[in-house]
Amino acid sequence: MPVTQSIFDIVTEYAREHNAERVRRVTVVIGNLTGVVEDSVRFYWESLTKGTIAENAELVVVHVPLKVRCYGCGTEYEADDQFAMFCPSCNFFGGEVLSGKELYVDTIEIEGDSHAPSEASVAEPPGG
Repeated sequence: MPVTQSIFDIVTEYAREHNAERVRRVTVVIGNLTGVVEDSVRFYWESLTKGTIAENAELVVVHVPLKVRCYGCGTEYEADDQFAMFCPSCNFFGGEVLSGKELYVDTIEIEGDSHAPSEASVAEPPGG
């Protein structure tokens, strides 16, 4: 729930700052290595947004796969989780995590204040 509460706080603060009448859509980026479960986020999102400016807002979740660069041979590959980081080329375990740790609100779409953009990116992706 703390993750979803943080998402909700970011969204409602942005909406307030831009005099929004309502929030239409929120896009959240979640890396597979974070351990954040989409179903849980959706469940708590529905609960938190009831009776608020974000009620009925579409929650879009973009998943980022765990990508690794092998320490042994340099091959880049996708792994299911941190326990399955065996290089498909040399079978070396582990490597540099290239993606999969992301967790941020990417965009918020609002209705209301004509001076505010209807859609805005509110967070830069790591390294972006």
